[in-house]
Amino acid sequence: MKNLRILLSIVLLSSALVFLQSATAAAPALTKISRDPYTNTSSQHRTQVEPDTFAYGSTVVAVFQSGRFYDGGASNIGWATSGDNGATWTYGFLPNTTAYAGGAYQRISDPSIAYDAKHAAWLVNTLGIGSAGQSILAHRSTDGGLSWDNPILIDGPGFGLDKNWIACDNAAASPYYGNCYASWDDANNGGVIYVSVSSGGGVTWSTPTFAFGSSGLGVQPLALPDGTVVIPYLGFNNRMYVIRSMDGGATWSAPQNITTVTSHNVAGDLRTVALPSAEMDGGGKIYLAWQDCRFIKNCKANDIVMTTSTDGVNWSAVKRIPLDRKNAGVDHFIPGIAADPNTSGNTAHLALAYYFYPSTSCSVTTCRLNVGFATSADSGATWSERIVLARGMKLKWLPYTTLGYMVGDYISTSFVNGQAIPVFARALEKKNKFRQATYAPTNGLPVRAGVNAATLEPVETTQSDHAPLPIQIRP
Repeated sequence: MKNLRILLSIVLLSSALVFLQSATAAAPALTKISRDPYTNTSSQHRTQVEPDTFAYGSTVVAVFQSGRFYDGGASNIGWATSGDNGATWTYGFLPNTTAYAGGAYQRISDPSIAYDAKHAAWLVNTLGIGSAGQSILAHRSTDGGLSWDNPILIDGPGFGLDKNWIACDNAAASPYYGNCYASWDDANNGGVIYVSVSSGGGVTWSTPTFAFGSSGLGVQPLALPDGTVVIPYLGFNNRMYVIRSMDGGATWSAPQNITTVTSHNVAGDLRTVALPSAEMDGGGKIYLAWQDCRFIKNCKANDIVMTTSTDGVNWSAVKRIPLDRKNAGVDHFIPGIAADPNTSGNTAHLALAYYFYPSTSCSVTTCRLNVGFATSADSGATWSERIVLARGMKLKWLPYTTLGYMVGDYISTSFVNGQAIPVFARALEKKNKFRQATYAPTNGLPVRAGVNAATLEPVETTQSDHAPLPIQIRP
């Protein structure tokens, strides 16, 4: 028995040392890929929040809000494009959007990015905000993401349109190759999910269709290799759902429950909700991640958890991604998962960027916000030790919104030539004005071998511990 205790102590010590290495791994060099140039006094400068990225070939494009308003939206949407694995970037801002960029909208928000391989077009999906309500917009680039056309109306204006996202079907064998899918929720209509389709490179869009019975936000469309479109989203009853289309977005299935969602309230008045992050590997396997406290005693902190599917119908058991020791008091949130499209099966490469507090027990004045990063070379079975990309951000360096201090409702990671490129908002010490810009690791980051296994854990917290989500989160 004594020898068994000694052996157990050695195992536990070894485990602790692995995670100690996680917390002290050297941060890579970072490149500031853009900054907020606007000066209007109605929004908070200089601030950039909520990046999304997409990569195709040797090009990765990031989009993000620039000049965040307190009560929703931004002065404009910025873009940054790299064609050399994140070594150098060209950046700018979308034309003719808001009054600050020669456009008609008062504000703009919720950028997401996709590439349409059939029509060789990059597409940014945004939410224009004006006195008549919100409008779902598309913006095209046909020169590799280096210049952008004027906004194209997809739907609106209407009151309550929110949390839009875009994806394209780039599988040449798919019967719907070249279709692009823009989706969003309508809070004024019970949060129903709408989808509009373009089959012409984003120039024209179909009349939106809706999924009967759907209600939620955080839509994440994915086009499988056989043409099936899968959209996971967060329901207002703290459950993750999915809807599917088998006919190129013309009709949609009834919502199917994936799992419950149990999320810890992040300290320090930081704006964060358990929205999904979904990506697909080269074989069509879906990886769905979000922040969740089900495996933590008394729901004292969030893990990042993940489930997978190959068809959008059958989903694996939810596993905890082992970023730190369980119940270590570290709070993880706002994940952005990526899957390398040139890998698949048991050797699919994954990368995960996320924000975290080293200690969940903190306040507005004591919380320190960090950006973490980890990878998997075996389809999520094991994960590398954590790297800290940026550390020590004080919350009062961040712009403030109606839902709290903000780095974004999303973070994003994409793969280019096998290198992972996480893009995130990073705040530096606030002096006479904000200094929150968009950053990425210089030259990207390699996928490292896993040292910590993702395992099924006993559930410590139930869904009943948490209230339903609000029906609308400010754009």
